[in-house]
Amino acid sequence: MIKASTNRHYKALELDKILLRLSEQAGCADARELALELMPQTTLFEAQALLNQTEDAYIMLAKYGGPSFGGLKNINNALARAAAGSVLSMKELLDVAEVLRTIRAISEWRSNQQSAENRIDVFFGALVPNKYLEDIITSAILSEEEMADSASPELYDIRRKIRQQSANVRNQLDRLTHSAHYQKFLQDAIITQRNGRFVVPVKSEYRGEIPGLVHDTSSSGATVFIEPMAVVESNNEINVLKSKERAEIERILTNLSAETGIFQETIKAGYECAVELCLIFAKAQLAYKMKASLPILNDKGITDLKKARHPLLNQDTVVPTSITLGFDFDTLVITGPNTGGKTVSIKTIGLLTLMAMCGLMIPAGDNSRVCVFKKVFADIGDEQSIEQSLSTFSSHMVNIVGILKEAGDDSLVLIDELGAGTDPVEGAALAMAILERLKINGCKIAATTHYSELKAYALQTHRVENGSCEFDVQSLRPTYRLLVGVPGRSNAFAISERLGMEKLLVDRAREFISGESIRFEDVVDSLEQSRLDMEKQKAEAERLKAEAQSAKKEAEQLRETAEKQRQREFENAEGEAKRIVENARRQASALLEEIEVLRKAKNAANDPAELARRARVQLKQSLNALDDAASPVIRAAIDDANYTLPRPLVVGDAVLVADIAKEATVLSLPNKSNQVEVQAGILKLRTPLSNLRLLEKQKQKVTSGNVRRQTESLATKEVSTRCDLRGMTVEEGLMELDRFIDTTILSGMAEFTVIHGKGTGALRTAVHKHLRSHPQIKTFRLGVFGEGENGVTIAEIK
Repeated sequence: MIKASTNRHYKALELDKILLRLSEQAGCADARELALELMPQTTLFEAQALLNQTEDAYIMLAKYGGPSFGGLKNINNALARAAAGSVLSMKELLDVAEVLRTIRAISEWRSNQQSAENRIDVFFGALVPNKYLEDIITSAILSEEEMADSASPELYDIRRKIRQQSANVRNQLDRLTHSAHYQKFLQDAIITQRNGRFVVPVKSEYRGEIPGLVHDTSSSGATVFIEPMAVVESNNEINVLKSKERAEIERILTNLSAETGIFQETIKAGYECAVELCLIFAKAQLAYKMKASLPILNDKGITDLKKARHPLLNQDTVVPTSITLGFDFDTLVITGPNTGGKTVSIKTIGLLTLMAMCGLMIPAGDNSRVCVFKKVFADIGDEQSIEQSLSTFSSHMVNIVGILKEAGDDSLVLIDELGAGTDPVEGAALAMAILERLKINGCKIAATTHYSELKAYALQTHRVENGSCEFDVQSLRPTYRLLVGVPGRSNAFAISERLGMEKLLVDRAREFISGESIRFEDVVDSLEQSRLDMEKQKAEAERLKAEAQSAKKEAEQLRETAEKQRQREFENAEGEAKRIVENARRQASALLEEIEVLRKAKNAANDPAELARRARVQLKQSLNALDDAASPVIRAAIDDANYTLPRPLVVGDAVLVADIAKEATVLSLPNKSNQVEVQAGILKLRTPLSNLRLLEKQKQKVTSGNVRRQTESLATKEVSTRCDLRGMTVEEGLMELDRFIDTTILSGMAEFTVIHGKGTGALRTAVHKHLRSHPQIKTFRLGVFGEGENGVTIAEIK
């Protein structure tokens, strides 16, 4: 197969070096060989197919990592011999098993992924694991030179007998070596082997003392190795058994080789697909190392490289360049000083084009476009490196003559220093004629030159464009930026002057240049200055745009944050309202139950007025409980799921029943089930200890007949001597008066003042009637001048 290294044009663009880097990423020898033999595809369909495979492997590497291809070896020769009936060695069979294991591991790696089907699954699908053959080989063969005892029952039995016979021989020889009679004849009291038979070392002078067969003599002649006659028969038996062992091993290898030959085609096909997968994943690995991206391929002659980097340069220091060809122009003439990056620019175009045609991702920006050409030609000199040109005029012309014969409308032509190495006038004329012929042939062309005539040619000719590599005269350093549409300058005068040449001498040199050339250079200089000014303005505009976008993004984030906060507050408020309504419903239900209890007790009550008073008191307490349900303090106590009682409960403690949000008094301590009996209003109930919240205010229990009432301790609440009922209805006023009387009694006060106002006198009459029948009131009277007169009533406690 033709390699990229044998194609003069591909070698000039250094494709062979890229393929060498690709081969270093491959995990098996055959894949490395395929990488070195990789050739650019000349049709869009084939190139796109290869690039699609690389893209899928690139994605799979990012998600799952890559499969291991380390166990792949070329076993085609062994498979062919096995299929032809030859017997494979243990090493060859182990190689087959290793390949089968690797194929199975690759197949299982793909099966374990949950990703959708992709364009390299055709290779994964062609992998046919053969666990049967893999297992029978690995279970029978332990290493390249050792067969397992379990390879067959016959082999196991033969080896068992060999071990038995060997043990018998050793026992007999061991008795001989430890015998007092024979020890003086032995050189050493050891047992060894010669020619596969057990022997003992005997001193030469005593060789006749131990009857047996001599198998060997030491190099000094002082020792002879004798097989005693007593073990000759046993050694003979061992040799017979070993012969049977070799025959059995040969039979097993023959069977395993036959089994391997049966599966030759499937193993070979699976191996070839695994090698292809290895190469595809090597391309993906190389893309990650180069920080490459996926180009968009076309066959319309369009090249648009965005921030392209030559892959063989140091990626930390290389300057990205953007290059276009085939849009508004088909020929790009690049001018500029030496070492300015002209050669790198055209090499980048050619090398990245060839890489894409090989199915490789390219080190360029996203959405870069690359054309698939039928032919790519490059004349960049003999063995030229990026840093130095070693080409000559003659070698250039030989290459260009060949290019002119073969190049057509499906060709990319790259020429470095077109027309160089001869008389400038003739060279420039010849260069323009060559560009014109290539343009007529429909080629896409990128050429570098120093000739001013070619700059003018590019300005005057349709679909021919100037380009230049930027050079900073102040620092005397190239920027390596390719500027399309701007002709370059050699800057020889400016560079010479900056390096210290006399200004007078430089000015004299300028005088030798024709006026037309000077005017042209002045125009180029003016264009260059205008370009620099526009770039500064563009950079400033982009900076302002970036700041505006940043401010807009920040404002949007603030708006989103505010909107999320508003929505969160709304949801919290809505939830709080729902909780309050729900608690109110529960309290209303409890109140209805209490009223029902009172109604049922009506017939048994002797004092209807007292029963009504108790009902009013309970109604007021229930309404207060509804208000407490909306209290954030009580709500916090109810909502605290991690609440722990600050101390053990005692009888009489004031608690809050969390699930109904109602205050109650502890009537009994927790039982074995942690149930506590409490009284909430007129209801007695049992509730879990975890459902109770100890209130900070202390409760005192006051018993009057069968009724228990709870009031707040003076330690936590300041008690007033005035009960203001103004603005209340008669019913509300009497309920408030009852509560106030209870508080007054607990505070220990002797008298208090009820403010009922003058008005119609209805509230005053009701208060007096209520005080007159109250069991805790000793006497009462209207106020006098200075006390509020008939707008107040002074009552005295018993």
